Amino acid sequence: MTPEQRGLRDALAAVPFRLAAAIPGARPVPAGEWTPREVVLHLLAVEEQVWQARLRQLATEAEPHWPWFEPGLADLEADSWEAVHEAFMESRRETIAMVEALDDAGWAKSGVHERFGRLDVAALLQRAIDHDEEHIASFG
Repeated sequence: MTPEQRGLRDALAAVPFRLAAAIPGARPVPAGEWTPREVVLHLLAVEEQVWQARLRQLATEAEPHWPWFEPGLADLEADSWEAVHEAFMESRRETIAMVEALDDAGWAKSGVHERFGRLDVAALLQRAIDHDEEHIASFG
């Protein structure tokens, strides 16, 4: 793994911890906005339905094509953001394991996103990090 690849992996792995630190100090939720629990449910849905799904496609398809897709909330019975956060942490660990299993050829694979164009693994992970950061910033 190159230093850049390690940096992406580490940034991705740090998100659950940064999220857990941001939520307790979150500003009050204005009417119509997602609660911290709902934000984490969304991140869980995106983790599984977008990032993990696309990494699997890169491993099995020559050149996957991806539509714009923004899932809503994961279907998980949990009353607190902490319980949902545990599920998100586990799911993110699975994503990290997928990334760590990549060899040089795996990192070089790419797919085509209808909005963002060609994305290799590094670009896909950067999109995931950017998406996570957007939601973490919403707690400020």
